[in-house]
Amino acid sequence: MRILICEDEKQLANILVAILQHNHYSTDVVNDGLSALDYIATGNYDGIILDIMMPKLDGIGVLKKIRANGINIPVLILSAKSQIDDKILGLDHGANDYLTKPFDMGELLARIRAMTRKPAQTNIFLTFGNITLNTASFELSSEISNIKLPNKEFQILELLMSSKGHVISTDKFAERIWGYENEVDITTIWVYISNLRKKLSSLNSNVQIKSVRGAGYRMEEI
Repeated sequence: MRILICEDEKQLANILVAILQHNHYSTDVVNDGLSALDYIATGNYDGIILDIMMPKLDGIGVLKKIRANGINIPVLILSAKSQIDDKILGLDHGANDYLTKPFDMGELLARIRAMTRKPAQTNIFLTFGNITLNTASFELSSEISNIKLPNKEFQILELLMSSKGHVISTDKFAERIWGYENEVDITTIWVYISNLRKKLSSLNSNVQIKSVRGAGYRMEEI
């Protein structure tokens, strides 16, 4: 399950990443409202943790825009603003829940579980060509077999498949998967891409990860 953390306090953001990853969530982090909109538009998230007081665009502004665009990803507002009017404002603009700082991590996890709990019929599969990615189990499958992907490979392939053939730059991979605070070189990304290509080949897939010179990578049918 994948969670986007929109939080400009870097220390708190790092704590949230550690807690969520320890509890088997995949995470992305952004530090301002405009980046949040970019990630939400191009990502495939099960839930969003959204701080109200962010630079460039505040959390309420982000919430208004995504709901106006028909994006119904569950949102938990995380804010130091505890007044009842602020809670009402957030909920009225489409938030699913509201938690005031400081908070208990156990309560945060319980609220995330509650807001991301999906009906059994909800589609958790991404399909491209003859391959399917199960976003709950991290399994990549075709007609002949299936493979469980490690976390980083899963995140790379999920981003490629959900981007529907658009080119993803190496900088975007680095930001989305390793985060703003961690440096990752092009060679590391290439190694993960190479591993994914081998696995796609082993599944007799009719899709490939195409290198686009000077731009990045995209998924395309062969």
